[in-house]
Amino acid sequence: MRRSLPALLLVPAFLLASAARRDAGLPRVRVETSLGAIVIEVDTVRAPVTAANFLRYVDAGMYDGGRFHRTVTLANQPQSPVKIEVIQGGLDPARHRDFAPIPLERTDITGLRHRDGVVSMARGGPDTATSDFFICIGDQPALDFGGARNPDGQGFAAFGRVVSGMDVARRIQHAPADGQRLTPPVAIVSARRIARRSRRGTRRV
Repeated sequence: MRRSLPALLLVPAFLLASAARRDAGLPRVRVETSLGAIVIEVDTVRAPVTAANFLRYVDAGMYDGGRFHRTVTLANQPQSPVKIEVIQGGLDPARHRDFAPIPLERTDITGLRHRDGVVSMARGGPDTATSDFFICIGDQPALDFGGARNPDGQGFAAFGRVVSGMDVARRIQHAPADGQRLTPPVAIVSARRIARRSRRGTRRV
């Protein structure tokens, strides 16, 4: 039996509406830095373990007084055959100790990809991520599952995206640095969940 064109169009429209409703309920975090504010939408639906870990540090106030300490540009990674562009930040290790490492939520499972503005967890080996996170400057497919940046091919755990403040992220990337080390680090003044405005008024998420 043939379906009419309007009926077929309802399927993608329904999927788009479902995605919009899901995104409308996601928490947001405002990261105040010495160069301006960055607002991150945290995907607690598709990356629940990684998102909960990040929010645990936020809710404990452990990113307050932290710093963006690393910038990776095309010009400062001469030894790496696979180039990326990110900025990396975290808590101040002199003030706080990390929580236990979390399992790696791979991008082939979550469906999240390391595109421009995506926020992800830094790690060494699989299942070692703790508090350090990074923001992609431009699309970075080499950081997805199967990508070649990390020799183990497992990729990194994307868990959110910047919804405001990519201009600040780019300023951080081009701040003074000694190699990949920002000198001085760019201070994280605070990181807090913020209220979102819905049709029914302002609510806290």
